[in-house]
Amino acid sequence: MYSRLLQGSAVAMGLLMMTPAMAEDDKAAELCAKAEARYVDMFGHPSAEAEGVTVVTMYKYRFCPEKLTVPVGTTVRWVNVDKRTSHTVHLNEAGEKESDRLFPEENFEFTFLSAGSQQYLCGPHWETQKMIGMVTVTP
Repeated sequence: MYSRLLQGSAVAMGLLMMTPAMAEDDKAAELCAKAEARYVDMFGHPSAEAEGVTVVTMYKYRFCPEKLTVPVGTTVRWVNVDKRTSHTVHLNEAGEKESDRLFPEENFEFTFLSAGSQQYLCGPHWETQKMIGMVTVTP
């Protein structure tokens, strides 16, 4: 009986330890779903239907998706779908200067020509809001 109680406690502890990460994942998924809905409202079609680009939305101090994997030669378009906040895209590791401020419905594009992983960030919000993303470019 004591053994069964310990097993039950271990399972409960495991669930408690996973809850914050799962809650964060759920929060991110919810925010990204809202960002996608805003994109559709603004442009009349899902972001996946944008021609010739892969879209990353910027909403509520988050990049959606936060992590992205694309093949070499892909153009990524970052689109601000916030209502009032401006954002930037800074691909420092690619040697690119920070984009101009992107106000609602504005975008910035970059074509990835070499394989590897590159972190990018929103200049005004990376420190205070942790608005940081990652692109992994495959050969």
